[in-house]
Amino acid sequence: MAVKSRRFWSMSGLLVTLLVMLARTSPAADAPRDVVRRMSDAVVAVLQEKNLSADAKRDKIRGIVEGYVDFPTMARLVLARNWSGLDDSKKGEFTEEFKQHLSLTYGKNVETYNNEKVQITGDRDEGRGDWSVQTKILHPQGGGDILVDYRLRQLSGEWKVIDLAIERVSLVSSFRSQFQEVMANGGIDRLLKLLREKNAAGQPLKS
Repeated sequence: MAVKSRRFWSMSGLLVTLLVMLARTSPAADAPRDVVRRMSDAVVAVLQEKNLSADAKRDKIRGIVEGYVDFPTMARLVLARNWSGLDDSKKGEFTEEFKQHLSLTYGKNVETYNNEKVQITGDRDEGRGDWSVQTKILHPQGGGDILVDYRLRQLSGEWKVIDLAIERVSLVSSFRSQFQEVMANGGIDRLLKLLREKNAAGQPLKS
């Protein structure tokens, strides 16, 4: 009886250990696809709240997105070769202004929400530690669906969004082109000044 008891507890201990290991390494726990799904579901849930004003929805969505997007990495990718020439103060300032600019630029879409849904259509390993997740924004009447691809990278063991492409146009690449044009004629100080002005006015850098 004692031998059976020891075997039982030994097997139980082994099973518990295996379960803990699976919980730590299971792809379902933090797979890029699941990260995009959780973020999309959370944002759509806010958009569907009928008792919230547009400003309140924007604030809630901003809080959600900040938990899923690696803004420092996105800011670095946007500035590309110009990033390394900045001191920490300028890097921090640009990251905050850029984050606010994204919020203002895309936050206006809150007012045009018309019960669209998000469907994940695929995902793939992009190499060098990056992963992409392909989604489609489905319009309730059908037709006119929008393709949105997310690019993710691990940060401290968590997958974070570092870029997104709307109809195959990369957000990072688009802003990089605009910002390099500005910095070519005034450097980071001119870019920061322009971003501050546009953010204060609630306007995109380019229409």
